[in-house]
Amino acid sequence: MANTTETVAVERALVIAASPETVWELLVDPEKAGLWMGLQIWSEPREGGMYRVEVIPGQIARGEFVELDPPRRLVHTWGWEGDDNPVPPGSTTIEYELTPEGDGTLLRVVHSGLPTAESAASHGHGWDHYFDRLSIRAAGGDPGADPWLTGDMT
Repeated sequence: MANTTETVAVERALVIAASPETVWELLVDPEKAGLWMGLQIWSEPREGGMYRVEVIPGQIARGEFVELDPPRRLVHTWGWEGDDNPVPPGSTTIEYELTPEGDGTLLRVVHSGLPTAESAASHGHGWDHYFDRLSIRAAGGDPGADPWLTGDMT
């Protein structure tokens, strides 16, 4: 009997009031990405390059860039550093598809390979939080201080 492991995916689609080129830069440029997500981002946006972000204090996600087709498609792996993490570094895959839509961009994201429904729900909550911030930044706005970093969850 074959040993199979089922995984779960999170899928999101949103229209952002910015060009695919603007959204692309906010996804791959560490300085620009840091304006909407995380404390610090280290990345080498090239195939095989490192992707690492301290999302909240002490919580660092790490992976590797798999595919870059600017400004249309980006794929990298993802997982959390630390012992006993159910989603270890590089164990999941995030695929971004950017398509022009009117004056904006349709961003489709699939985060696959998550081990449980609970981890998918947790990551989905995180993506919803950060995609709101990305949308504001891409449109030229300032999403303000991230309440997940300041502890101000009001």
